[in-house]
Amino acid sequence: MRTIAELNMLLRERIELPTGLKLATEEFREGWNFVRAGDAPRLKKKIQTRGWNFIKIADGALRSGVGDTSQLAVASALELALRRISEDFNAVEVEHIELTQYPWFFLARVRIYPYRIQQGTVQAVPNEEMPVPMAARPRRLPPQAAELFPNFGSAMPMLKQMLVASRNSQARMQ
Repeated sequence: MRTIAELNMLLRERIELPTGLKLATEEFREGWNFVRAGDAPRLKKKIQTRGWNFIKIADGALRSGVGDTSQLAVASALELALRRISEDFNAVEVEHIELTQYPWFFLARVRIYPYRIQQGTVQAVPNEEMPVPMAARPRRLPPQAAELFPNFGSAMPMLKQMLVASRNSQARMQ
């Protein structure tokens, strides 16, 4: 098994790459392959010199995994993190690996960042992924709030009274 380290790049199996760009890859799991030689800056340079775009997305995925060895724990965490990457992204970079050794197992925390490799500069967003605008929340309660919620604000005194009564009844029982 390949040693998984920070700054490793992974590509989806069926990724479209610029014409003439051949990358040596090594199979990982579930449709993802490691790029054998190269990190994100090298891959970005190769892609951009061919007129394509290499776009990093700000939000990463952080997952934990366990294993009998440190590499099995990292592979487990990486596999879980890759499952969280949308189909819209076709590359990821292993940004951070944190290992903790326990007496019988290793715990790994892995953070990956998704990338999009594409020819054009604009990516169409499917309708189901379009953000839905939210209405602004009113800053004040409506004038009829006291009628709508007659017990608003009175829960704390009632809870305090119940707690005191509960303590008194328990003290009497002893």
